This record gives sequence, structure tokens and C-alpha cells, in this order.
Amino acid sequence: MSDRFYFRQLLSGRDFATDDQMAQQMVNFVYAIGDRDTGEAVLVDPAYDVNGILDRLAHDGMRCVGVLATHYHPDHVGGSMMGMTLEGVADVLERVEVPVHVQADEAEFVSTVTGLGDDSLVRHASGDTVSVGAVDIELIHTPGHTPGSQCFLVDGRLVAGDTLFLDGCGRTDLPGADPAEMYESLTQRLARIPDETVLYPGHRYSLESSATMGITRERNVVFRPQSREQWLAVFGG
Repeated sequence: MSDRFYFRQLLSGRDFATDDQMAQQMVNFVYAIGDRDTGEAVLVDPAYDVNGILDRLAHDGMRCVGVLATHYHPDHVGGSMMGMTLEGVADVLERVEVPVHVQADEAEFVSTVTGLGDDSLVRHASGDTVSVGAVDIELIHTPGHTPGSQCFLVDGRLVAGDTLFLDGCGRTDLPGADPAEMYESLTQRLARIPDETVLYPGHRYSLESSATMGITRERNVVFRPQSREQWLAVFGG
């Protein structure tokens, strides 16, 4: 599988949307995951510059066959933010007709933000698998930042969106956020992820772009509280 597994981490403002000040400021990561043998790939959280992202796929000899959304915020799926309209998932579907995989609890929000109808969205439960060629991607529901936030586990990598960064975690003071659920996601729902798994976050908020879960658990302040009560006292907002 190592020969055929395809994985790209793309940074907004650097690898695409290079002239977009919002993209440079937000430092979002977009991911491409696929099977080199079949030439198929899915995009995780495509936003800002859809043509640039799809062109990167084409340059690698790959084609988009689906989208995975970690959560509904416009810097990840497109839509209106800070008085600006960001490109995103809806723009992908204008170029290629592909399914958009969302966590069931997030579907309504994704639809509202992107304008996509239910027929474009595939609703998932935690533990579902999305297959791209011979590559299987496990979907893990990790509420906290939003009700339907989800992470993707594939080939020793955890693509975590805004659930977990190398330093810190997603905000829990925004509409729909829940500090108690974030605690459960970080300490229970992701507890089974091995230390050697490499964490790939939704933003580049650290010097490094990735790190193992073991290093993250050792260094990240969100893992320092020793109880739910301590965690909520520090990060509960």
C-alpha cells in the first residue's frame, strides 16, 4: 500500500491561493488522499482556491472523486466569513460531480453555509469508512469545536481538522461548540489513536506542520489537566 498510497498536505497562501490575504492569514491546510494506482483522490476541506487545488491534483496525475468535510466553518468548506465569500465545496461540485462526506450532525450546517442540497451530502456515523481505490479512510466523530466535527484516520495518519492542533485545540466558545464534548473527544474518542500516528491539523498554528500523537500528547497543554473538572476550568470558556 505504501507504493500506491497518495497523500498531500497543502497550505493556503503558500501552496494555493498565493495572492489571497485571507488564505495567508488563516493558514488552513487542505489534504488530498488517494490511490495512485486508480488515480482517485478525495479532498479534505477544500477552500479559497478550488481551481488551484484541483490543478495540483491533476499535476500529480490524480482526479477528485469526493470531498471530506471536517466541519462546517467557511474557512474549511467555503461560504461567507468576515464579510467575504470564500470558495469551497460548492465550487468543487461546479467542476466535478462528487459526493461530499459529512458527519450526520454537521449536515444541516454544511448545507446552510455552502448552499448545497441534501442530495450532494453523504451523512456518516462515527466508524464509517470511505474508500478511495484500495485506500480506506475511517471517519471519527469528534464533537466539541462544532457538533459534527470529525477526524479522518488513514495509513497511520490522523487528519484532525480543528479538533486538535499540535498546540491547543479548536475554539469552544463559538456557536455550537461544547467544551465538555471537546474534552471527551480529546481524552476518550481519540484515546485509541496510537502514539506513533502522525497528527495533521486543520491549520498551521505551529512551526511544524505535523507531529506524532505521542509528541502532541506530551507537549500540548490541552492534555495537561488530570480530570474533566480541571480541563473545563482551564478550557471551558
